[in-house]
Amino acid sequence: MNAADFVALLPLITISATAIVLMIAIAIQRNHKAAVIISLIGVAGAAASLLLTASEKPRQITSLLVLDSYSRLYMAILLGAAVFVFLFGYDYLKRRHERPEEFYLLVLLATTGAMTLVVSLNFVSFFLGLELLSIALYSLIAYVRTESISIEAGIKYLVLAASSSAILLFGLALIYAVSGSMDLSQFAALMVRPTGSANAASLLTGLMLVLTGAGFKLAVVPFQLWTPDVYEGAPLPVTAFIATVSKAGMFAFLLRWFHVHDGGVAGAPGLVLTVIAVASMLTGNLLALLQNNVKRILAFSSIAHMGYLLVALLAGGPLGAPAATYYLIAYAATILGAFGLMSALSSSRCEAASIDDYRGLLWRRPFVAGAFATTLLSLAGIPLTAGFLGKFYVITAGASQSRWMLLFTLVVSSTIGLFYYLRIIVAMYSQAGGPGTDGESSTQPLSFAAILALTALTGLIFLLGVYPTPLWNAITAVTRDLG
Repeated sequence: MNAADFVALLPLITISATAIVLMIAIAIQRNHKAAVIISLIGVAGAAASLLLTASEKPRQITSLLVLDSYSRLYMAILLGAAVFVFLFGYDYLKRRHERPEEFYLLVLLATTGAMTLVVSLNFVSFFLGLELLSIALYSLIAYVRTESISIEAGIKYLVLAASSSAILLFGLALIYAVSGSMDLSQFAALMVRPTGSANAASLLTGLMLVLTGAGFKLAVVPFQLWTPDVYEGAPLPVTAFIATVSKAGMFAFLLRWFHVHDGGVAGAPGLVLTVIAVASMLTGNLLALLQNNVKRILAFSSIAHMGYLLVALLAGGPLGAPAATYYLIAYAATILGAFGLMSALSSSRCEAASIDDYRGLLWRRPFVAGAFATTLLSLAGIPLTAGFLGKFYVITAGASQSRWMLLFTLVVSSTIGLFYYLRIIVAMYSQAGGPGTDGESSTQPLSFAAILALTALTGLIFLLGVYPTPLWNAITAVTRDLG
C-alpha cells in the first residue's frame, strides 16, 4: 500500500480512529455530551474525506477493497444515517438515565463494519465487515439492560445471527474448496448467468449459502423471523440504525455483486431471488395488518420494502442500480424520520410503540402528527413524497426488463400496505383518546437537536418527492460503471 491508498481509505480510517479516541475518552472521563460531540466530529471528518477524494479515479486496494464513486455514495448514505441515529440517541438515552457513552462507540464500530461491506471486493473483507457490524449490533440491541424485552431481543438476534454466520462461513469454505479464490468478480457472472458444469453446481451451492447470510441481514423471507421481536425489543435509535445503516451496507454489497447492465439476474439465482422478493412483499404487508404495535408494523413493512428493493436488483439493466439506490435513500430518510419521531415521543419509562399512544396526537402536537403522517404516507408510496418516486423508479426499472409478475406483486402488496399505514394516521387524527398511555410523553418538549433532525428529514422526504432530478442524475452517473 502507498500514500494514495491511505488517502483513499481516509473515510474508513477516520471512523475507526474516532472509535478509538472515544474509547480512550470514556476510560478517562465519562461525559455524555462529549461522547456525542466526538462521534459527530468523527463522522463529519469522514464525510469531509469523502469530498476530498470525490474526484479520484476508482482505486483497488489489495484484492480486498475498492474505493470508487459507488462506494463513496453509499458511505455518504451510511454516515448521514449515523448522524441522525446519534441525534435521536442523545435525547433517548438522556431520558433513560442509561450509561450512554458506549452507545456511540458501538454505533461507530457498526458503521465501520457497514462501510467495509460497501467497499468489499472479496468474500474475506465481506465477512470481516459483516462480523464487525453484527457483533456491535448484539450489544446495541440489548443496550437497555433494565428491560427484559431488550435483553430477550439481543439474545434472539445473537443466536440467529450466529447461526446465519455459520451457514455463510460454510458457504465460503465450499467456494474456496472448489475455486481456490474468494474474489467477488469471479463469481458475479456465475450468479447472473449460471452454467451447468459440476464445479459450477458446487460453487452455486456455496454462493447460495452466502446469500442465506445476506438474506438474514436484509430480513427477507424466509430469513425474517428475528425482525419483529428485535425491532420491538431494541431501543428506538438502534431500531433506526438496523433499518438503515445495517441493511444499506448489505444491500450495497449485493448490488455490486449482482448488477449487470445487459439484463437482469437469470437462472437458478434469479428464480430464488424472485421467490424471495414475492414472498417478502406479500408476507411483510399481510402480517403487518395483524399488528397493533407500531414498531412491529414497521418491522413487517421493512420486510416488504426489502422485497421492493429486490425487484430493482433483479431487473438490472441501466435502470436497476439507480432505481434501487434512489429507493434506498428515500426509504432511509423516511424510516429514520418515523423512528426519530417515535423516539422523541417516548418517555423515560416506556416507548411510544402502541397505536393507542398516537390516538388524538394531532390535537396535542400538530407539528409532530403532521411529520409522522408524512413519513407514513411516504412509506405507503403516496405522491409528492420520496417513497412515491422511489417506487416509480423501481416499477420503471422492472417494466424495462418485463418483470411483470414482480411488478404485479409490488402493486398488489403496496395496496395492502396502504391500509396499516392509514390505520396509524386515522388514530392520530381521531378526536377520541386522551393524552396517550403516558402523560409524560405527551407534555415533554422536543429538544432542539430532535426538531432540527426531524425538520431536515421531513423536508428531505418532500424534496425527493417533488424534485428528484439532481439526485437521480448523480446516482445514474455513479452506478454507470458498476459491475
